[in-house]
Amino acid sequence: MSVNLYKRNFLTLKDYNKEEIMYLLELSSELKAKKKHGIFERNLNNKNIALIFEKNSTRTRCSFVVACNDEGAHPEFLSRSDIHLGGKEDTKDTARVLGRMFDGIEFRGYSQKTVETLAEYSGVPVWNGLTDEDHPTQVLADFLTIIENFGKLEGINLTYIGDGRNNMSNALMIGSAKCGLNYKVISPKELFPDEVLKAQCDEWAKESGGSITVSDSVDDVKGSDVIYTDVWVSMGEEDKKAERFALLSPYQVNSDLMEKTGTKTIFMHCLPAIKGAEVTEEVFESPASVVFDEAENRMHTIKAVMVATLSSK
Repeated sequence: MSVNLYKRNFLTLKDYNKEEIMYLLELSSELKAKKKHGIFERNLNNKNIALIFEKNSTRTRCSFVVACNDEGAHPEFLSRSDIHLGGKEDTKDTARVLGRMFDGIEFRGYSQKTVETLAEYSGVPVWNGLTDEDHPTQVLADFLTIIENFGKLEGINLTYIGDGRNNMSNALMIGSAKCGLNYKVISPKELFPDEVLKAQCDEWAKESGGSITVSDSVDDVKGSDVIYTDVWVSMGEEDKKAERFALLSPYQVNSDLMEKTGTKTIFMHCLPAIKGAEVTEEVFESPASVVFDEAENRMHTIKAVMVATLSSK
């Protein structure tokens, strides 16, 4: 596949077409296989990577650090207390400073505008590790996991259950629309996806052969190849916990719901999971659960994004 992503940002899958996304997934699979066989080509030798974290992280932080080490780069972790980002110093000024010192910048935090500003002013590739609006690196890991289980993306029935307007649902909807999956959101009407984003995804789905459906009925899981859920309370929304639990308790992923699909279905979750809330322990630990394959694939797909955008090979 002839795709050149050198020096490209990775802020949202809105900016990538199907061919480019599939290229990243193929590269991820290739790098994963090489790592399993002890082959490390050091594609990022002598590169320095800034890892900015406003929000706590297990998978994103560890994935970037291990991927950097595997490929010969040096990762530098920068928390909110380490730098003046958006506080004493304008984000665009921090971006210009870091861009003079680092070869690439990862940002995990609250505002999509922040990661966009870093990309606009730094002059180096910037990668979105999560914002309140989007989570594109997670979707790559999810799609790689789906391919490993079903051998394809096109035509896969991916159903997301829970908070339909959070960053995970948004990112999955964008990726599904671009790559031809049949994406279904099942959530309370109060938490349906943003209408503007859904309309945009509908247009992409027409081009890819996929579809976007929104429902408030858990009975609509029938035929789902994948059941996907996320925590009911996102970071920064802790004050809404009681409200969200009351609203979303009928949307718990449990054995009864999994049986409603009527087909071979895998269970996915971006983690961390609150077992007993959005998913039961029984489903989480069942043979249908591939959550730890997803977690591992965060590292392989993040590695692919860095190699594709930083290596001129």
